[in-house]
Amino acid sequence: MKYIESIREGDRLNDIYFCKNKQSLVTKNGKPYESVLLQDKTGVIDAKIWEPNSMGIDEFDTMDYVEVGGEVTSFQGQLQVSIKRIRKCAAGEYDPANYLPVSDKNTEDMWSELMECFKQISNPYLKKLLYVIFMNPAFKERFLGASAAKSIHHGFIGGLMEHTLGVVRLCRYYCSNYPFLNRDLLITAAACHDIGKLQELSPFPQNDYTDDGQLLGHIVMGAQMVHDAIREIEGFPHTLESELVHCILSHHGELEYGSPKKPAMAEAVALSLADNADAKLETMREALGAAKGKDTWIGYNKLFETNLRKTEES
Repeated sequence: MKYIESIREGDRLNDIYFCKNKQSLVTKNGKPYESVLLQDKTGVIDAKIWEPNSMGIDEFDTMDYVEVGGEVTSFQGQLQVSIKRIRKCAAGEYDPANYLPVSDKNTEDMWSELMECFKQISNPYLKKLLYVIFMNPAFKERFLGASAAKSIHHGFIGGLMEHTLGVVRLCRYYCSNYPFLNRDLLITAAACHDIGKLQELSPFPQNDYTDDGQLLGHIVMGAQMVHDAIREIEGFPHTLESELVHCILSHHGELEYGSPKKPAMAEAVALSLADNADAKLETMREALGAAKGKDTWIGYNKLFETNLRKTEES
């Protein structure tokens, strides 16, 4: 099997992939075509069927495993497959494990590190809250298997665990470098900031927005999950809850980025910076990883709104 990470411009494909998405669209000239997103465990690649009614194009749909025949081209600096043949595969023709993107880090090891961080929380209410949320076996199973995004960053199994730990690590550094920060509050907020994604995104292989995800979003749902967990803890201080929930509600930093509130506390600012740094550096890592074989300049990236460049090796 030719994995997506090894695909290069000019390659001819004749392999089985997972159809993550399929859309029927029309060109500016009114000609119908199909836009398809193919996936395997190493990533995703855009594909187009320019002649959807031609021979060799069989019926298939989103969430099907499909055998694809086509040519790899480049469009606006990104690889794209021009599909000439495609058919739906039957069970037994493929191994699902080859098609689900997975973190290259051990999720149990990351979970253990996160639990060690929780042991260092001294505030009894925040420590109890973390245990109420994270020590639920069903929560752990979902958390370790979830992604942190549909596609932008950490969009793979274990991605939510990896991103959460990355943000916690950054926040621990901020606390050591800026001692005026409330360490217990910031680390608790970092651990909980994206738990709403368990409700915002459906499990793999779909990994797509749920109805509540579309209507409410992970920030609001995460704040609700924290509020519900706090109700199980007798005597939890109201002000502490408000400060923690504020950090979660403001962690995207700006209203235009989806935060219901802008950061109003130092801990909220620190969490927003850590979340943004971890997300953007992972996005850069994934972009560089997908550009193997390319020259120094690897093409335009929508998130960074610029043409990205590899660093020269010394």
